[in-house]
Amino acid sequence: MKARMHPGSAVKVAAIATAVLAVAYAAAVLVLNLVVGAHLTGQSESRLTDRLSDVRRDPSQLTQPASGPGGRRESDDLDADSAPVDLWAANATGTVTAHSPGAPSLPASLFRSTLASHGARDGLALTAGLGPRDAQFLLKIARNDSGWLVAGQSLAGDAHTQNLLRNAEIIAGPLVLAAIFLASLVVGLRALAPVEQSRRRQLEFTADASHELRTPLAVIRAEADVALAAPRDADGYRDALTRIQDETQRLRQLVEDMLWLARFDSRPPPPGDEPVDLATLALACADRFRSVGPAVTADTQGTPALISAPPEWIDRLAGVLVDNACRYAGPGGQVRIRVLAHGSRVSLIVEDSGPGIPEAERSRLFDRFHRATEHGAGTGLGLAIGDSIVRSTGGRWQVGESNLGGALMSVSWKHTQPRAIRPVEPSAERRGMRPSRDEGT
Repeated sequence: MKARMHPGSAVKVAAIATAVLAVAYAAAVLVLNLVVGAHLTGQSESRLTDRLSDVRRDPSQLTQPASGPGGRRESDDLDADSAPVDLWAANATGTVTAHSPGAPSLPASLFRSTLASHGARDGLALTAGLGPRDAQFLLKIARNDSGWLVAGQSLAGDAHTQNLLRNAEIIAGPLVLAAIFLASLVVGLRALAPVEQSRRRQLEFTADASHELRTPLAVIRAEADVALAAPRDADGYRDALTRIQDETQRLRQLVEDMLWLARFDSRPPPPGDEPVDLATLALACADRFRSVGPAVTADTQGTPALISAPPEWIDRLAGVLVDNACRYAGPGGQVRIRVLAHGSRVSLIVEDSGPGIPEAERSRLFDRFHRATEHGAGTGLGLAIGDSIVRSTGGRWQVGESNLGGALMSVSWKHTQPRAIRPVEPSAERRGMRPSRDEGT
């Protein structure tokens, strides 16, 4: 069974994230525009204040050309720093009595209404439209001995700067949000990939488990129906019960293996790690399987090979590998268990004289319910269990060909320092029955 990928959740999450960031972007743009506007206004006011101070000290500057780099007018350059400062002098009644050359007219009515509404305040700043086109000017008013001084600077430069900033924000906004949406979508899809993979594995596991459970149940039902269909002698009933017993044993082993994998999938707290001697475990495992059929030998180099892992798990892993090798080696075949220390690691190696593992099947070797060959009557869960143990204990797999003619299965772990070792005893469930040969191969 195949589970289809549904990216709708990732798209929804990406859209929500983009919407939230769009609101944040709009707020940031608003704040930035306010800060830039306040900064430009502050710069202009400071410049006007300095100009009024200069005119107070030297009234002759009032009739000089408007100050600005190169004497340029605001129409020559929209840069706020280049806009010239115009000056006006007014009497106490607000009538303009003098102004710098080229300055736009300052209506007396505007001046009087400003003083009336804001009061005769020294240092008052305001904006007003001047000239035939009502160009916006920032004006600053200061008292003088004979009345008032007014300094003004065109706001065209400030408006141009702010327009450029807004245009850049308008262009950058959609691009930034599109990039954020795509990035969020990619991250969401990658984050959902393990979830989708787990979901797909669960669906496949459920389908495969249903199929595997159906077979022994169908055999048990058929044997019972045949036995009850007509009277038969004791040997006939015995044969039927024996076949039912075999299928029941297979069904029991399948259920136990499925429960083991289910516990691993739910990530329970693992058993405590202890020093495990692979050499002792290999010898015990060889003794346990010598009665199965193939000739089982163990080569441990005569020295302890310690790893840190749950003893029960390593015992089950060794049982899976050796049982796998015995099933495929068959009666009269050979199985060899070796323990090899190399550098800082130690390996448990199991070889057999069976048909081996085809190269094309090795990538799926640890898939649940997968069998590389049709030899043996396993359920296809043994190597899946072994792989869970290896990954949980920090081991590394190596799959290859043995010089015995069959498969070579090797697992290596980091070597640990010697300390008190608890002997590894076969679990109760495995002392009374042979391990399952489901083992994926």
